[in-house]
Amino acid sequence: MMKQIVRVSVLTAVALSAAIEVSAAPNGYRTEAINSTDFEVIPRTRRDVDGYWCAAADFARRTLGAGWQQRIYVLRGYGPSVTTGRRTAVQFTLKAPTGGAPQQGSFVSAGFQPGDSMSVQGANGRCNLRPFIDR
Repeated sequence: MMKQIVRVSVLTAVALSAAIEVSAAPNGYRTEAINSTDFEVIPRTRRDVDGYWCAAADFARRTLGAGWQQRIYVLRGYGPSVTTGRRTAVQFTLKAPTGGAPQQGSFVSAGFQPGDSMSVQGANGRCNLRPFIDR
């Protein structure tokens, strides 16, 4: 009886930890650090622009400790991942680009151009947006 209780407890703990690991990837994206300020967002299932910004905000906030008003800049648009070798990734940075790229608001056009930026708060606001599906 005691062995069965222990076995059920262990199985429950393993199942819960697996569920937590799956939910740790924001909205179908993976984020990987390149260095202390630069990182890339790699799509797993989603590929919409809002999802990239959402994942970038999550990583900047939780992993890099960025504040809500900190700006996130596009370092490099769509291209191969330098951390995983996957075909598609977008690189972001917390460092302002040299040359003083203009700061945008919370609206960013489709695609990613180096220097495009958004505050962590603005990018986080894209987490609840769903891609438009034409039925």
